[in-house]
Order: sequence, then structure tokens, then C-alpha cells
Amino acid sequence: MGSKKKYNGYQAYQYLTPGKDYKAFKLRKAIKRDWSYKVPVSGSEEERVQEILEKYIVIDLHNHPVFMTEDYSQCLNHNSEGREFMAYEALSISGIDAVFDNLMNGAVTITSKHGWKWTDTIHDLGQRLCDIAHQDFVIHCKKVDDIILAHQTGKLAWVPVLESSSCIENEVDRIDVLYGLGIRSMGLAYSESNMLGSGLGELRDGGLTDFGYDAVVRMNKVGMLVDVSHTSDQTALDAIDASKKPIVISHAGAQSVMPIIRMFPDEVLKALSEKGGVIGIEAAPGTTGTTKQPKNDIETYMAHVEYCIKLMGLNHVGCGPDTIYGDHVGYYRALEEALTTAGLGHYSRPGGKVDEGLNTLPRYVKGLENPTEALQNVTRWMVKHGYSDSEIAKIIGGNALELLKKVW
Repeated sequence: MGSKKKYNGYQAYQYLTPGKDYKAFKLRKAIKRDWSYKVPVSGSEEERVQEILEKYIVIDLHNHPVFMTEDYSQCLNHNSEGREFMAYEALSISGIDAVFDNLMNGAVTITSKHGWKWTDTIHDLGQRLCDIAHQDFVIHCKKVDDIILAHQTGKLAWVPVLESSSCIENEVDRIDVLYGLGIRSMGLAYSESNMLGSGLGELRDGGLTDFGYDAVVRMNKVGMLVDVSHTSDQTALDAIDASKKPIVISHAGAQSVMPIIRMFPDEVLKALSEKGGVIGIEAAPGTTGTTKQPKNDIETYMAHVEYCIKLMGLNHVGCGPDTIYGDHVGYYRALEEALTTAGLGHYSRPGGKVDEGLNTLPRYVKGLENPTEALQNVTRWMVKHGYSDSEIAKIIGGNALELLKKVW
């Protein structure tokens, strides 16, 4: 139903009293007008954009649709409380029918400075499920039919997912537990390695471990989507080969367009498409730029979309913007400060893989600053550049839907 969602005004945790039931922080407004941007299109083109968003299912493969603190220096303190505030109203006008919410498990540090702990992950998920249970706009999505229902009835299908499997430690049965609690997609490793395989930041790429192979097999059996967005190249290739079902790179881009370690080389992208997988193109600051224009915006983002369409085929590309309602670069700064000043034992390794510093990043990504505007602007850009309705429909959700039908 596009932006005509049936939202009744519910605000996150409104059944509780701020300052009494939980520690209150000043949160950023959903959309700052000086940051919000619309790809310029004609009146007739905008009508077509809205028709596409209403007619076709729109799926965001990777996002963090929650509020960040107004003061970025407080964001980690906020995360440590284990209560993230979903931006219900802003999502109701986003045009999105289903959003893959990656929670904040790597930064929920209730019991540990390092995050990714089992107890903290369950706490984070449980708080969100409690909030969702008190409203009627968001559907806790557990199957493909929930996405179709959300599209037909003007609601939003919320898919809770994890960016890393670190919290399962060496317990494969925890995959079943997470599935039982509603997790439907999970990354094998974040940028650092874990029991399952190498992360993208490692100096030596060890690939998928034996335990990682066992985890992929179990994820296939329960019907959980395997994500390799933050793994090393070899871990991704091993997972693609090991999985009997297609997998996803929910948020990344093409290394041939932007030669940084966060992107994937053609070898991985081709292997993904050959096994029926899908890549969701990422838009977080410092990622999907190009060699000529390293600071990413809607134009460089679409350069990755078009490159992947040409390399992998139209049926294997989607959108995973990886945005948030807040200062994304400020959040990076807070994480970096925590690592360097809190005695967490992270040092630069000689010969290690290092991306450019935070000072080179744009403050926000023009046209893709938050979950509300991201996929609407992708649609506008594609309309403006002559894509057909059916082609646009595949990129903004159709390909993701077909993938989920095969996995779930």
C-alpha cells in the first residue's frame, strides 16, 4: 500500500514512564529537514513512483529502523540499556512493506564491553518483541505470507535478524532457539572472526570452519537465511558452496566499483548469483562510493546497483541500505572512541586491513540518509533513468521475496 499505511500513532514503549521505568535519553527526530532529500523528478514521474510503491512489495534487506541519541556520544550508553526505540511513524511513510531489522547486538553491552553476548542478544530481542506486542501496525514477520499480508493491509512486516552468529558460541542448538524466538536471518560473522569463520577484517582469511559448516547446515534445516555480508571472501565462498539453499549478502557492494575491503570481489558476487542468491546494496557512509567519487551518495549507490545487475543479472540484486534515524558517522566515532579509550584491547595490526579514517566520510549519504527516504529515492532514480516498472519492482523487493520463498 505504499505510503498509505494504517498507522494509529503508537510510539515506542508508550506504555512505560520515561525516567521511572527506564533511563531516558534525548533521541534524534525521525527526519531532519536539512538532511532529508528527494531525487528530483517531474510531477508525472512522482505519480509513477507512488504507483510503483503501492502496487509492488517493497523489502528492505538490511536496516536499523530505530532512533539514535541526539548526542552521538551518548549512543553507546543508550545501547547498553538494551531498549531500542523503533521509529513507527517514520516507517509508516517509508513505502516499505518489510524491513529486516538488524537490532544492535554488537553494541548492546549490558554484560560485556565487547557485545555479541547470548544474554544481551536475547535481552535486546525480548525488549523489542515486548514493544511490538503492544501495538497493531507492525507484524512480527515469521513467514512470506506475513509480508504479503502487510502489503495488502497497510501494515509493516518486521523481520528481526542478527548481523553475526557470535552469540551462539559453539552451540548449534542456539540456532533453533533463535528461530523459535523469530530470528529469520543471521550473519555468520561480523568483521572480526568467530567460531564459524573469518571476518572481513582479518589479515589471514581462514574461511568457514567445521563448526561454521555445521551452523549453515542447521540454518538450512530450520529455514533461516544465511547472510555473509561481513565475512571474509573465502568464508563467503565456502558458505555459498555449503548451503543447499540460496544465501544473501544483505548489505555490501562491488569491490570493482569501490576497492575497499567492505565490498566483495566479482568472484564472490558471481558465485552468489549462480547459486540463486541476492545482494542488497548498502548505503552506509564510507561504503558504496566509486573510484572517481569515494564519498557515496544516491548516484554512487546506484552505480553499484547497475554494476551488480550487469555482473549478476537483474534477478539477483536488491536493496539493504543499512541506515538509521541518527548520525551514522557519529555512531562510528563513538565506537572508535570506545575501542581506543576504554581499554578494550583493539590495536592496529601491522599489515592489517584498514579502511580510510572517519574524517573522510560524508556526514550522511545524500538521498539515503534514513530508512524513510532510501527505497523511495531508489525508485525515483530508476524511474528517472528509464527502468520499467517490472525491473524496478525486482530491485526494491521482488528479488528478495523470491529468495525468501526458497529459504523460509
